[in-house]
Amino acid sequence: MNEQHESGSFLVEMRGISKSFPGVQASDGIDLRLRYGEVLALLGENGAGKSTLMNILSGLYRPDSGEILVGGRHVTISGPRDAAALGIGMVHQNFMLVDTMTVTENVVLGIRDLAFIPDMAEIKRGILELSERYNLKVEPDAFIWQLSVGEQQRVEILKLLYRNAEILILDEPTAVLTPQEAQELNHVVKRMKGEGKSAVFITHKMEEVMSFSDRVMVLRKGKVVAGKDTKDTNPRDLAKLMVGREVLFQLDRKPFAPGSTVLELRDVCARDERGLPALSGVSFMIRAGEILGIAGVAGNGQRELSEVITGLRKASSGSISINCVDFTGKSPLEIIRSGVSHIPQDRIAVGAVGDMSVANNIAMKGYRSKPLSFAGMLRPRKILELARKMIDSFRISTPSPETRVKFLSGGNIQKTILAREIESCEALLIAVYPSRGLDIGATEAVRKELIAQRESGRAVLLISEDIDELVTTCDTIAVFFEGRVMGIMPAAGAEIEEIGLLMAGVKPGTEASA
Repeated sequence: MNEQHESGSFLVEMRGISKSFPGVQASDGIDLRLRYGEVLALLGENGAGKSTLMNILSGLYRPDSGEILVGGRHVTISGPRDAAALGIGMVHQNFMLVDTMTVTENVVLGIRDLAFIPDMAEIKRGILELSERYNLKVEPDAFIWQLSVGEQQRVEILKLLYRNAEILILDEPTAVLTPQEAQELNHVVKRMKGEGKSAVFITHKMEEVMSFSDRVMVLRKGKVVAGKDTKDTNPRDLAKLMVGREVLFQLDRKPFAPGSTVLELRDVCARDERGLPALSGVSFMIRAGEILGIAGVAGNGQRELSEVITGLRKASSGSISINCVDFTGKSPLEIIRSGVSHIPQDRIAVGAVGDMSVANNIAMKGYRSKPLSFAGMLRPRKILELARKMIDSFRISTPSPETRVKFLSGGNIQKTILAREIESCEALLIAVYPSRGLDIGATEAVRKELIAQRESGRAVLLISEDIDELVTTCDTIAVFFEGRVMGIMPAAGAEIEEIGLLMAGVKPGTEASA
């Protein structure tokens, strides 16, 4: 490391950055500094301005005011190409990969100075060299659709390293990884840090902050409220800084006392969009007053499972019963009328209508009957009353109930969906990654609400990649791998390492993939 680096100078400085959207001040005069060879954790509630700030640094947004310095020089970042030229790259939570192209093709896609007829063999050698150097094992000739989610994340990181990125921005980097893959990512980040590269990562997981970062910066409502060396703080203090109050890390719950069977699947099979098997002989049951958790890395049949149960996808064989009535092949509306609520995986495409108001999105399940309608006519005043109540209960950050959902942050869109589905639940709540993208305060509220549903006698199917969430919230855990149930166990006393191995397709005590 040269003298400039040792002197404590900053690799990146963002000074007085402000950015607003209709009705929302996303960033309000934010100062951010990133040192050479440093990992900075960026914390904050949903809508605090974290993603906006990083989207400005990566060139996706232009700031309304403020200045950016890289390596001590004032720079203008007008787009992602400008950011890449400055050595800045971002791995988004939703990966930017082309499924039908190979790893090699994805890595070089968009590079301007590539030869008209590129030497693909030479490019592959470069990818393999980086892969070995950083222990990011991938097959250069594999198609993206053939890779696990963890492998796809490695491709995203390799894309940045191949372009000589010195500043990596990681958005919720372990949200879709097994515990073992999260540990591997930690090693990769530390290797890059040892070479003088720097990283900023957005996260809501306190254990990530403590293990990954050197320094942490907390945002609240578009402003910086704290900046600390990680070694000088702890998860409880950081949580309080984020939400402005004490956050409970333990959930109170009544003893497990299940009632009658609410949902039962018997040997259910289904196919994905490509016609390939997505579910293979899935059988389980959930009883009243029970939370059954589905553990597994994204892409192992969880989405298809939720869609088959809710009527959005047809089962190719097997049976599904709700309250002892056969609902196999029934329409989504028939299943909704049976008392089933669904928090979907894709909140933008399936869960909400962006051009409709927050109030109307909240009313979408109950608009057919009183009190939201009467004699076939909607009652706008009642819809607004319900919306205001839900906005308050779920702490949805929105300028007004009439604001269009597409102008909210991703976390607040998720809260809008949660409010609607939990409010309308009667028998069974299917929650697919309900706390993904939510801050620690909102996550606590969601978990409390799931337990409240359980204690009111409803059945809950919770699909999550967060093993801590499953262990603390659920009564029973079923682990999925490649559309099959690898094992079902009581949540009390469940071993996180064992669950992680099952999520990777490995039976504990064996070396072979199941």
